[in-house]
Formats: sequence, structure tokens, C-alpha cells
Amino acid sequence: MTYDLILTGGTVVNHDGEGARDIGVKDGRIAAIGDLGQASAGETIDCRGLHILPGVIDSQVHFREPGLEHKEDLETGSRAAVLGGVTAVFEMPNTNPLTTSEAALADKVRRGSGRMHCDFAFWVGGTRENAKDVGELERLPGAAGIKVFMGSSTGDLLVEDDEGVASILRNTRRRSAFHSEDEFRLRERLGERIEGDPSSHPVWRDEIAALRCTERLVRIARTVRARIHVLHISTAEEILFLQQHKDVATCEATPHHLTLSADDYARLGTLIQMNPPVREKRHRDGVWHGIAQGIVDVLGSDHAPHTLAEKAKPYPASPSGMTGVQTLVPIMLDHVNAGRLTLQRFVDLSSHGPQRIFGMARKGRIAAGYGADFTIVDMKRRETITNAQAGSKAGWTPYDGRQVTGWPVGTVIRGRRIMWEGEIVTPGQGKAVEFSEALPR
Repeated sequence: MTYDLILTGGTVVNHDGEGARDIGVKDGRIAAIGDLGQASAGETIDCRGLHILPGVIDSQVHFREPGLEHKEDLETGSRAAVLGGVTAVFEMPNTNPLTTSEAALADKVRRGSGRMHCDFAFWVGGTRENAKDVGELERLPGAAGIKVFMGSSTGDLLVEDDEGVASILRNTRRRSAFHSEDEFRLRERLGERIEGDPSSHPVWRDEIAALRCTERLVRIARTVRARIHVLHISTAEEILFLQQHKDVATCEATPHHLTLSADDYARLGTLIQMNPPVREKRHRDGVWHGIAQGIVDVLGSDHAPHTLAEKAKPYPASPSGMTGVQTLVPIMLDHVNAGRLTLQRFVDLSSHGPQRIFGMARKGRIAAGYGADFTIVDMKRRETITNAQAGSKAGWTPYDGRQVTGWPVGTVIRGRRIMWEGEIVTPGQGKAVEFSEALPR
């Protein structure tokens, strides 16, 4: 057999577990897995000593285009993604203009096509005004689904009341994603913010605000018979609650809620100011419990860049958000090497999980007939994460100076080597992800 590309000698992590296998690629798809020593190819990548994972999918990023390009744009955000081993991203709707219409979605797809370095989909914002249209919007080309903010964050998307949320969910058929913080409690507790003290952020946006909203959300979803996805779980209590509601609710954990704690405000200040907040260690432990017990379905970085000048404003004038798409893989591989989760569980969270719960077509698995998307990693490599490595326009990471074990060395998308050893070797050729529930007719 002759292939366009053969990955040879690597340890493949897929539905068979971990094992030494070659992978043959033809026309952008996986054509064969096994011993391909007698085959030939136009290009061969020697993966001896490396692990070949299904392409990592980051289903929550904010790339700020259009409207906020001084922080990030689709090209720079996707550059950071592929430098970090991420092969596809789902980008959020709180841009300017908001992604709440067919025209705004189509504009983003046009901007990303052939310019972004990775493949992409875009969440469409659910609002009171477009509630009647979400069933059509969620099936448009390039749509990841409907995203609703029940708690205020960056941008103007907010649907805080039960009836407003229900009006959206009644019209959805795909799984919709939610920022789950109770806006009514946030407004009541504004006085808990302490000028100049970012450690008061999790006091203001407390665990009750998160749990109360998630309880409301699940109740609404049951009433209208809809599927929901709760983003960036930050509390131990939400994990235990969602364990009882896996029939309607999936959920996401972020590397920062698994890695940082309230103790880090003293050192990092507003750099780790996020919504929902980084909290005390018992909540971090609670999210890890969700990882260990299989309650958490996916990882998302919630990459939400701001400039250092913006982050330097005194709290609470400082904006919430940090970079994360480039560091998702190395931070989580370091956790794998520390024994906090297995490599197979990481693959389940970062590839199989998004494919399963969002219905991605031909992505998220190393299997014949699937797209040839691979994240190639060196599990033994020790590196120090630095600001200088950042592909993001923001140019900083809260993990600057952190040493990790486990590093992405290659990003392959649809059979093309996009990143290798920290360099982008193929120009942006990003395409819109397809979903089984919205395949083109």
C-alpha cells in the first residue's frame, strides 16, 4: 500500500489502549492502523519514543474576533492552539458584534477558513431575542451549538432568569452550553468585592452562586426535556450534584481549576482572576474527584486573553480571563505524570469526550475512516513554560516559570503536519468542524 503519510514507531493511544502501531493516512483520513513496515508514503514521521494521541479538542476558547482584536484574533489564538498540540477549537460568541445570528456566524466561518491554523466551530449565543430561532441556528455550518450566559461575564450576553433560559432550551435539539453562575446572587453580593484585592473575587462569586444556578439549570432542562453542558465546573458541590443528573447534563473542567487554588492569588493576583473563580483547595480536590469518578466529560481551557495592561488595573476594574489554549496539553500531561489521571483518561477528556457529547463527525478518535488529527507528545520531556513561548497576542501565561513533564512536539491536522518541535511548519488551513446532528444536506 502507498499512503500520503505514515506515522511510524510511536505508541498509539486509542480504543485498543496503548500500543506500538503505525498509522497510514490517505486523503486526510486514517486509512490503516498496525504494522505498515512494508508500505510506502509521500511523507513519513518517525515517532519513536513518542505517544500519538487523537487530536486534542478544546471546546471552550475566546479568540476575541471580531471587535476585540487588540487582545487576540482567530489567527493568533489558533497559532497558540497548534503550538500547544490542539487540533480543533470551539470559539465563544461574546465578540463584538455578538455571534447571535446566521450572518454573524457565517462571518466568523469566513474569517477562520484557510486562515486559522486549527479546525474550528463557533458557539452561537442564545438570547431572549433569538430564542425562537436557535433550533435553526444550531444546525448551521460551523455551529458548535447554543451557548448561554446565566451569569454576567465579558460581553453583553446574559439570560439570567428561568423563563428566559427555558424559552431557549425549548427550541434546541443539540446539547447547549452554559456559564452557570446565579446572576441574582452576584448582584446581591457586589459589596463583597474589596478594592485592590483579587482574592475577594471568589468571595463575591461564591460557591453558592455556582451551585444554585446549576441546580436551576438542571431543573429547567428536565422540565423542557433538553440536553445541557455545564462549563468550567469550579465547586465540589456541583460535581456531587451533577453525578445525580448525568442523563441530561454533561460538564467540563478546566486546567486552571485543577491546578491553581485561592492560595495563588497572593502570587499571581489578577492574572488568575476568572469567572467562575479559582477557589480554595477543597473545591480543586472536588473537581479532581469528578475527573476520577468519570463525572467530568471534557476538558476546556476557557482561553480568555486580556492584555497585561488591562490585567494590571486594580481589582475589580481588572477584567476576568486568562490564556490557556497553549498550556492545556502540557499542564494536563504533567498531571498524568504526577499520577493524578491516566493518559487514557486524558484522551477521554480531550478527544473522545468532545466527539461523544457534541457529536463531532470523524474527529476525536484514532480509527480508520476518521480525520487524521493527531497530538504527538513526549511524555518524558521536561520543559519550563514561559511567556516567551506564547503564540497568543496577549503574550503571557499564568504558568510562566512552571516546570512540567510531558510536552506536545507535533500537531497533525487532516494528515498535514502543522506544528513540529515548537515551529509552525504549514500555513493556516483551518476548516469548519462538521457535526453529525447538522451534516450538510
